[in-house]
Amino acid sequence: MIKKIKIIFITLTTLCFSSFGILANEKNIYDKIDLFGEVLDKINNEYVEEINQSDVMDAAINGVLQSLDPYSAYMSPEIFKEMQTETSGKFGGLGIEVSMEAGVVKVISPIDNSPAERVGVKAGDYIVKINDTQVQGKSLSEAVDLMRGPVGSDIEITVRRIGKKKAIVFNITREIIEVKSVKTKIIDDKVGYLRLTSFNENSSDQIKKNLNKFKKENKINKYILDLRNNPGGLLSQAIKISDFFLNHGEIVSTKGRKSIENRKWFAKNGDLIDGKTLVVLINYGSASAAEIVAGALQDHKRAILIGESSYGKGSVQSVIPLKNNGAIRLTISKYYLPSGKSISEVGVTPDIEVAESSDEFRINTETDNQLDFAVKLLNG
Repeated sequence: MIKKIKIIFITLTTLCFSSFGILANEKNIYDKIDLFGEVLDKINNEYVEEINQSDVMDAAINGVLQSLDPYSAYMSPEIFKEMQTETSGKFGGLGIEVSMEAGVVKVISPIDNSPAERVGVKAGDYIVKINDTQVQGKSLSEAVDLMRGPVGSDIEITVRRIGKKKAIVFNITREIIEVKSVKTKIIDDKVGYLRLTSFNENSSDQIKKNLNKFKKENKINKYILDLRNNPGGLLSQAIKISDFFLNHGEIVSTKGRKSIENRKWFAKNGDLIDGKTLVVLINYGSASAAEIVAGALQDHKRAILIGESSYGKGSVQSVIPLKNNGAIRLTISKYYLPSGKSISEVGVTPDIEVAESSDEFRINTETDNQLDFAVKLLNG
C-alpha cells in the first residue's frame, strides 16, 4: 500500500512540474508578445518618420520565417498571386531565381533568354543595390518587392561577383517572362539534346513529347539532358522526369518533423530511351528539383554528370495559404538522394568537372565548353 502511495505521489509531482513548466513557457511567450506590442507602440510614436504599421507587421512576420532558414518566407496576397502565376509557366519580372545568404540577395539562376540572362547576370552573383537602395539588411521579400514593377519599366541592379574587384551594374527592362521549359535540338545527327530550364506544371509532358519525337529519328542513340541554370520548381515534376530514364529503384525521399512528411518515391518500369547513353549537364545554377534529377540518375549510374557542382538546396517548402489571401512558404522536410545523402549546402558533384567558358558564357554558343565536352565524350 505504501509503495502504491509513493508511486502516485511521484506521478502527481511529475505532472505538477510538467504543468508548471508548460505554464511558465506560455507566460514567457505572452511576455514576449507584450514586449513586441510595446516596441511597436514606441516605434509608432517616436520613430523619426511616420510608419505604416501594416508594413511593419508584415516585415515582423517575414522576419520570424527568415530566421528559420533562407527559403521560408511570408508572401503578401499580391506576391502569392504572382507565385501561382510563376509555377503555371508565365510571369512578369527580370527572370532570376534568388535566395538570401548572409543578409545579401544571391542569384541562384537566371532563366534562359530572360532580361537578366541577356544582360549578363550569372548564378552566384550577389545583388548589393537595387536602383539607389542598398540591399544589405533587407529581407528577401523586401528585395524581391524592389525588383518588381510594371512590365516595360527599367531597373538598375548592382552585383558583386566572385573574382571581380569592381561591382557590376546592369540596366534591365522588366518583361513578361514566358517559360518554355524545354528546348531541343539534334547534334551531329545522332545526339538528342534536351535543355530543361525549370520544373513547372507542364515540364514532364514537354520532356516526354520531345523524347518520343527523338525516338522516331532512327539515328539518335545518345542523349544529353541539360539542367544548367535550372533553379528547380515542383517536386512532382522532378520525380516524373527522373522516372522517364529509370526502370526501378528509389528516386528521392523526404524526412520531416511529421511522419506524413517521411516519404519515398520509386521509379516504375519503363525507361523512355531504352537504356541508351545519357549525359546530364549541371552547374552552380542547378538547384532543388534539378539536383534531385541529377542526383538520382547519378546514384543509379544511369547518367554521366558533367559540369560543376550544383547549388545545394536540399529542402522542401510547402506553400500554406493564410486568411488574408497571402501565404507562407515554410520548410517542412529535407530530401535525400537514393544513396541516403542530403545535398543541403553541398550540392551534387559531377562525375567529370568541366568549367564554364568565361564571363561571357551563354548556353548553346560556340564557347560552350561543357556541351562541347559532352558531345565529344559521346562521340568517342
